[in-house]
Amino acid sequence: MSAWRPALRIAWRDALRHRGRSILVLVMVALPVLAVSAAAVVYTSAEVTGVEGADRQMGSAAARVWTEGPGRIIQAPDPDRQGYLPVDLPGTASSTEPLDEAAIRDVLGEAVRLLPIREGWSGTRIGDRLVAIEVTEVDLTDPLAGALFDLTSGQLPETADEVVVNDAMLAKGLEVGDDLQLTDGSARIVGVGRDAEQRSHPAVLGVVGSVLTDDAAGDRRDWLVGTDAVSWGDVQALNAVGGIVASRAVLADPPDVADLAQQLGYDTGEDELVAVAVLIVVMALLEVVLLAGPAFAVGARRQSRSLALMAASGGTPAQSRRVVLASGLVLGAVASALGLVLGVLAGIALLPVVQRFQGTWFGPLDIPVLWLAAITVFGLVSAFLASVVPAWIASRQDVVAVLAGRRGERKPRTSTPVLGLVLLGVGMAGSTIGSLDPDSGNGAISMAASAVVSVLGMIMVVPVVVSVVGRAARRLPLTMRYAARDAARHRTRTVPAVAAVAATVAGVVALGIANASDERENEQTYLPQAPMGSGYITWGPELLAGEEAPDPEPVWAQLEQIVQDNAPDVEVQRTRGADGSYAGGFVATYVTVPPELEQEGWGISTYGPSVAVAESAAELGVDGDTAALIDSALADGLAVVFVGSATAEATEVTIRRETYSETSEDIVAKSADVVDAQLVPWGAASAPAVAVVPESMARDLDLPVVTSSLRLVGDLDRGVQTRIDEEVKGAVAGTYFYVERGYERPDEAVIILLVLFTLGGVLMLGGTLTATFLALSDARPDLATLAAVGAAPRTRRGVAASYALVVGFVGAILGAGVGFIPGVAISRPLTSSSGSGPYLDIPWLMIGALVLVLPLLTAAIVGLSARSRLPLVARLD
Repeated sequence: MSAWRPALRIAWRDALRHRGRSILVLVMVALPVLAVSAAAVVYTSAEVTGVEGADRQMGSAAARVWTEGPGRIIQAPDPDRQGYLPVDLPGTASSTEPLDEAAIRDVLGEAVRLLPIREGWSGTRIGDRLVAIEVTEVDLTDPLAGALFDLTSGQLPETADEVVVNDAMLAKGLEVGDDLQLTDGSARIVGVGRDAEQRSHPAVLGVVGSVLTDDAAGDRRDWLVGTDAVSWGDVQALNAVGGIVASRAVLADPPDVADLAQQLGYDTGEDELVAVAVLIVVMALLEVVLLAGPAFAVGARRQSRSLALMAASGGTPAQSRRVVLASGLVLGAVASALGLVLGVLAGIALLPVVQRFQGTWFGPLDIPVLWLAAITVFGLVSAFLASVVPAWIASRQDVVAVLAGRRGERKPRTSTPVLGLVLLGVGMAGSTIGSLDPDSGNGAISMAASAVVSVLGMIMVVPVVVSVVGRAARRLPLTMRYAARDAARHRTRTVPAVAAVAATVAGVVALGIANASDERENEQTYLPQAPMGSGYITWGPELLAGEEAPDPEPVWAQLEQIVQDNAPDVEVQRTRGADGSYAGGFVATYVTVPPELEQEGWGISTYGPSVAVAESAAELGVDGDTAALIDSALADGLAVVFVGSATAEATEVTIRRETYSETSEDIVAKSADVVDAQLVPWGAASAPAVAVVPESMARDLDLPVVTSSLRLVGDLDRGVQTRIDEEVKGAVAGTYFYVERGYERPDEAVIILLVLFTLGGVLMLGGTLTATFLALSDARPDLATLAAVGAAPRTRRGVAASYALVVGFVGAILGAGVGFIPGVAISRPLTSSSGSGPYLDIPWLMIGALVLVLPLLTAAIVGLSARSRLPLVARLD
């Protein structure tokens, strides 16, 4: 340590003396530390895992036990997050009876307290709206359930006709004292408070049997367990009799789950997670090192005379290296500490903001000490690594040349670009291999690792590229020639800047190609839901169990009138169908084709009813040759079945009807009729129905013919569409309005490209501006010499702009070329899921803006902001 003390003192004083350069390094290192620290605090606080979620799952109990039927269970320590499943093991007898309280007491002891609890989803009617609610039924007055609900006003429910709700329920327009209309009667709201989990979704809590019907609760039975602790051995004993257990003690101290992973049928994914995390860290470390590297290179240049004097006085190369490396340690430590403190404070400040976008409550404030320690080390290491190359070069400088006022750098080694080209080839090969095996998990890791290898290879090629640019600049104007040759002459500050720009552009181009290709697949596989330019309105009554459906005719008339009031030039046509009837239950109608057609995959998507009833193709909005075929078949009394194939033929199909019970999923009646049909080819687009039958056939089959939708034909601009949509939804609950306009790129896809471009632009501007102004500071004596021999004041502005153009343009060209490798590779597995891919789309506009526009913009900014005149370096009297 004594050998480092003088170097650290020199580094500290040098940092204070050159505040501008020091602040630049602090910002480069502190910003990523700040951002990642804030993200870590928000992520760990938002994520509710293990024992943090015990209160919202089991209240104040020691465990929660539930069963979903008879049979032995194998489960992970946290069954809700890590899984569980029924399993029959050799030599064991599976229980034939579902778990009950007696079986639990046999395992945990007769003295154990068991509190029944039920959860499920239900609905309540508020005006003409049917609001979905999450229901918890438990005795909230029992201490075991104490943490499930925090009462803020009113009282806890004591009888089956009383409930408490959260604030999200009151936001629907209710108050304490109001009655909730439920499936079986009603319940009065007697209190309001905070549900343990739900923040933005309506939650209702009452005693068992207050809200949920037996059908809504399902076969699951739950108990809260009151005892000292439920051990892992108790959990396994309850598993043997069909119980699934979430134990507070096990969540707090879980056993190793690696031996359960194979039995549960999932992969822990730890290896892939570690690999991806390492790749992210390596890429981020490279970017920070490359961005901060030029500052240390200029610092080492400024110290070159001092280091030469040290060497002339007997100093060793190791001591020279320590002086420069100490700058990295000092600035890295300060930047990491500053970024850490600001990041934690920013994360705490962001928690309420992020909570607004989350439907469930965050966990308690969690400061991940180990994560933050690793992030701090990351900042320190990045600054230290950024100073390694300048330190190594400073220790090998020509002492005599430096003391004589000369400076220069050695030519790049021939082996370095050769190794870089080899790494580029390896990266291309790895990306290609990974794209061929994307589903194994190793393919994604291979592509990501190959991207890192490609970037490393590109960095090794940069010195040669910069040298070539310098030699090729002989025919350029003075300012461009000077900038290109100066960049080649001082590669220790130029190469990191060019590489940083290139690495940024490579990442943006790769992700841009992947995003654009994904959108290309979405566009090519898009299926229209209606004829282009037309729209339709559908409606289905939202009912609680036991409610009778309203008379549909006034509803359809009201919807029709809304359309005519807002768009009088639009023709409204009714589509009739045999789907949906509420006479004693829901009636579903299906069409079954012969087995040979089933094997050919005859099914197509539809936007209308399963079976439509019409006398002509015009009633369906179909025209052209297909309309003639439909009209001919319907006139002959045949059913029309739409198929995707190009063959039209006659066949027989079966029209089946199944009537489901109003209160359960049981089929109470069914029928099947074989009818003659005409197959009509439709292609890949969505059809108006699966089948169309004429009126006469509908009567013969006793099909209930109802209006299934309103079809809108005419000019529907977006303003008219918005007005109709708002009015129909406001007037009638359960309506849906759609206008077919073809594929439209979602806002999210555009936002992603804009974010990528903005992020890449900011990093490019930052790296280029940093390198340019450091270069101008380092080249002040040369620019003063130019001024002394007659160069105009604007020459310095031209040199500054030219240097920014060289760094930005060369880096962008290299990065765009390297980014194509992983971008094309990623697009293959990303766009092959539809079965018709892969698709490839290159976002040329974004790439062109990165490669051409941004370097020119950066050069303009530098040229306008650089000083024209320099103070005199020396004066003769």
